[in-house]
Amino acid sequence: MDQYTYDGPVMEFNRCISDRWKGTTYAVSEKKARNNLAYQFKINHNRLTSAKISLPGKLIRN
Repeated sequence: MDQYTYDGPVMEFNRCISDRWKGTTYAVSEKKARNNLAYQFKINHNRLTSAKISLPGKLIRN
């Protein structure tokens, strides 16, 4: 597994709710890393797990 880092905006239902958020995770693919980071954001910011959160910024594999 590789470590992925995200540092960028967060969108909820196509509306920007955070200009800059940082997160890291370990995953087997970039797609899984994005899912993990979106879930991390939801839990840390008291959002429902069913909320549509997207991370449009660049994901960096460390």
